[in-house]
Amino acid sequence: MNDPRAPLRSRLAARGSRDQQAGRITGPGELEGGVAVLSPDFSGEPLANYAVRHGLRPSAQRPSVSAYLYQLWRRMPFILAYATARNIAMYTEAKLGQLWQVLTPLLNAGVYFLIFGLLLHINRGVPNYLAFLVTGVFVFNFTQRVFLTTSNVMRESLPLIRALQFPRASLPLAYVMVELQQMALSMVVLIVIVLITGEPVTWYWLLVIPALALQTIFNAGVGLLVARLGAQLNDFSQLLPFLMRTWLYVSGVLYSIATLNLKTAPQWVITVLELNPAALYITLVRNALLQTQRLSQPGARTYNRGRCDQWLTLGHSTNPKFAMYQSYSAYCAPHANPHYYWYWGIGWAALALVAGFFFFWRAETRYGRG
Repeated sequence: MNDPRAPLRSRLAARGSRDQQAGRITGPGELEGGVAVLSPDFSGEPLANYAVRHGLRPSAQRPSVSAYLYQLWRRMPFILAYATARNIAMYTEAKLGQLWQVLTPLLNAGVYFLIFGLLLHINRGVPNYLAFLVTGVFVFNFTQRVFLTTSNVMRESLPLIRALQFPRASLPLAYVMVELQQMALSMVVLIVIVLITGEPVTWYWLLVIPALALQTIFNAGVGLLVARLGAQLNDFSQLLPFLMRTWLYVSGVLYSIATLNLKTAPQWVITVLELNPAALYITLVRNALLQTQRLSQPGARTYNRGRCDQWLTLGHSTNPKFAMYQSYSAYCAPHANPHYYWYWGIGWAALALVAGFFFFWRAETRYGRG
């Protein structure tokens, strides 16, 4: 049986042969509803020039900084929705459900208080040690969990990264929002503990909001940095828990850095420990919530060597009759000037965010490969 489309195919084949002889690149014709559709005629033009002329660009090309920031801003609803969904799904299979978001930091604080407060009788001259300890654990846990979760986020999200086109920074930022939502619940528990231990409600409590905002910005910056390291170095997430445990012990979570003995530690070492970002944000939150901490920190009162020596001698004792000397630490000279704590907090947040963003953005086209 004769094919009625044979003459048309012959004409298309003849035209393709003439185009090839003329130096034009063409492909085989196709029929759609009886209409011949041919490949574009580039007329010998380089593909790169053709793409530029028609406003095309490689799909894997890294966008500019401004374009990338705009894309992140447009994905903000996705970031918040993703964080909320992760929080809801995290404890779905547990019988206590979302209650674990509150119980987890509370149990951590209870373990530390049992070991260091009751069994070892450590207070390091700190008044209201229970509230002091719980505040440090909750605030440090916020940063610690951001480090641990963002270190794995790029490798765990490979199917999503390979399937959809979106700014990859959305993923670590979403996990920062996950931890921020959990921190908000932890703050409710913390406030209850602070009130039970006898701390009064003051206007200083409002300073908790900017303190946690600065810590969140800092966490976002280091989250971006850690996310890239975790994506490129498979062993990084294995090493990170040991680094975080060391950071916990040098950040004054379990003790007051200001109470370290100058005879065994030079003053510059203590200053560096006080100004490290984890210790700094813990101190800002403690000074906002705990009046006992705010009024007893070194430098809170005019220097008095006699009372400072009494605190160094008697204030560290667990004997109840020496508790009155714990507040004498306010008469000692500070190592780092507490009036500059907020400036340091702002500086750490800005540095972490800028450095972390650029470090992550430079590898935007590498995520999801391999």
